Amino acid sequence: MTTDNNPATSDPLRQGLDSLGVSPARLELLQRLGLETVGDLLFHFPRAYEDLTEVRRIAELTEGDLLTVQGEVVEIDGRELLKGGCVVSVVLSDDGRHCLEGLWFNQPHAAARFRMGQRLAFSGKPKWFRDYRRNREYWQMTCPRVQPLDGIAAADGGIVPVYPLTENLRVDQLRPVIKTALVRHAADVPEPLPASLRLKHNFLDAPGALHEIHFPADLPGAEQARRRFVYEELLLLQLALALRRREVRDRQQAPLLPCSPAIDEHIRRLLPFRLTQDQDRAVAGVCRDLAQSRPMQRLVQADVGAGKTAVAVYALLVAVANKHQAALMAPTEVLAAQHARTLDGYLARSRVRRLLLTGGLPEKERRRALEQIAAGEIDLVVGTQALVQSDVRFARLGLVVIDEQHKFGVNQRARMRWGGVQGQALDPHYLVMTATPIPRTIALTVFGDLDVSLIKQLPPGRQPVRTRWVRTGQREEVHERVRAGLRQGRQAYVVCPLVEESERLNLKSAAQVQAELEAGPFRGFRVGLLHGRLEDQAKDAVMEAFRTRQLDLLVATSVVEVGIDIANATLMVIEDADRFGLSQLHQLRGRVSRGAVAGECYLFADPQTEEGEKRLRTFVRTTDGFTLAEEDARLRGPGEFFGTRQHGIGDLRFADLSRDTALLHLARKDAFALVTQDATLSRPEHAALRHAVLARYGRTLSLAAIG
Repeated sequence: MTTDNNPATSDPLRQGLDSLGVSPARLELLQRLGLETVGDLLFHFPRAYEDLTEVRRIAELTEGDLLTVQGEVVEIDGRELLKGGCVVSVVLSDDGRHCLEGLWFNQPHAAARFRMGQRLAFSGKPKWFRDYRRNREYWQMTCPRVQPLDGIAAADGGIVPVYPLTENLRVDQLRPVIKTALVRHAADVPEPLPASLRLKHNFLDAPGALHEIHFPADLPGAEQARRRFVYEELLLLQLALALRRREVRDRQQAPLLPCSPAIDEHIRRLLPFRLTQDQDRAVAGVCRDLAQSRPMQRLVQADVGAGKTAVAVYALLVAVANKHQAALMAPTEVLAAQHARTLDGYLARSRVRRLLLTGGLPEKERRRALEQIAAGEIDLVVGTQALVQSDVRFARLGLVVIDEQHKFGVNQRARMRWGGVQGQALDPHYLVMTATPIPRTIALTVFGDLDVSLIKQLPPGRQPVRTRWVRTGQREEVHERVRAGLRQGRQAYVVCPLVEESERLNLKSAAQVQAELEAGPFRGFRVGLLHGRLEDQAKDAVMEAFRTRQLDLLVATSVVEVGIDIANATLMVIEDADRFGLSQLHQLRGRVSRGAVAGECYLFADPQTEEGEKRLRTFVRTTDGFTLAEEDARLRGPGEFFGTRQHGIGDLRFADLSRDTALLHLARKDAFALVTQDATLSRPEHAALRHAVLARYGRTLSLAAIG
């Protein structure tokens, strides 16, 4: 199913489309669609199908019903209207006597799509039209859906695929090329699915399914063929995750880090609060894993403000109590510094030796820090991606905690397997965390090799955030509420979607908003600016000024989405809120729910669509991050949720995770059962499957065990 675009090979699926007799002009059009090879063409699937099986004769039409008519073009006309604009008329006849007119208004180039004698299908709702000027009566459709029938033989059936096309490329030009590719090369498509699975799920083999997708006999057959390739794609992913999980559990060894009652009591004394029931359950899972000789592979998934960091601190201290080093890795220097401050507060009365390692550390300080880590003089290291650099060596690394896992991705998580542990006999345990609740389908793909702990329960005393959606014309009312809060000694955020102004999107930049607020409604208040393009030292300086109340109001981009924990900042205004996803809005709102005072979040937005208004209404009435995550994935698509390409699933070609949930669960069940039966897919009947998994995911997921 996966094809390589290198034509310099004997593999027929990698041959260029000129091998099918495609002209240079047509080749250029196909290349616009990303179609370079025979394999690309075979797997250029339809996005929909036109059902022409219930074709109505023109003489038998009824008004108002959605119908399809087939006929030959007998008249093409374009004319200007008296009141301005134009109309294009195309008349079909199916028997030489009865006619149906299709009309397109204000589309002067529409006539160029048609030619006399062309066979077409019009789909729409016909109406009986009386032309008193010409004393004629006939059937008419306004803007009908058009399907060219030239090149579609009767044997192809009445189900016509609708393909993604490009300008100047018609479906009647594409289908013959696909037909040629199928006849010549469908048999060359590899079949990774074992016969037992195809039989179990009533799937055709790959060549048969390709024929059924492009030239289906009926709609159920076309859908089952699509399901076959979706299942195959998801099965390969789930097999890769199952193999990775098995490799960790069976082949890698980690130090035993038990949590005795004495260790538990000591850690809880260091924490300035009691853990919630959800946190206790997560800690219990972590302790079970750390006491095993196989590396822990656990995801702690928490709602905003539910206290995942406390669970991480507990795990880190268990490792240190067992005379091992521990590392906490964050995606940004701002978040790493925040974690370092939190740990300093928790561990002020302990002897744990701590160090912050980031890319912005001066060279001399960095060399000294690396020497201390390598000598075992540091117990706990907090850092950014600087922790996975090749010159970082730990003396006895026992645990790695990766915060905001979704900001990194599969490749970086795989690198953490060897980063910093070269020369050690044992692998460290791994705990990954996110405060962005994850839709179930994404959790089964991106994090499908991990055990999962959920933390939904908020700590006692945490105040809810009052959320209000405000039209931009009501700014002054909101500004006055924010000013009143600032006068009381509280602090506020104003969040913008952009760093720089955009004429195309008609959005203000954070810098422009800061200048306007400082000179206008917030004159006399101290206003700062924070965005991702600032140098690290500048970011730290701004955050430190805000943290120490040297700034009253911070204008920022979504760089404050995670990790910012300033209890006194209880007010937030989000500009152009309809430009953010629901989960991102939830993360931002969580910045003003950190203290004992109830936070306030105002959304400035004038969405132009009903869908945009629905998203904002959903956000205002819902505070459960897990509910919002599912809704976000449904509305925006799972691929947009985390930018999942960085996780290795962004290039799923056929699966739609919001639509194919049942197939995902089926593929996962089959994949894990297969790995249980055949741990390395070494049986002959699994050879093709093994090859496909390695080709697709071997490098991304470091599947050394079967490589």
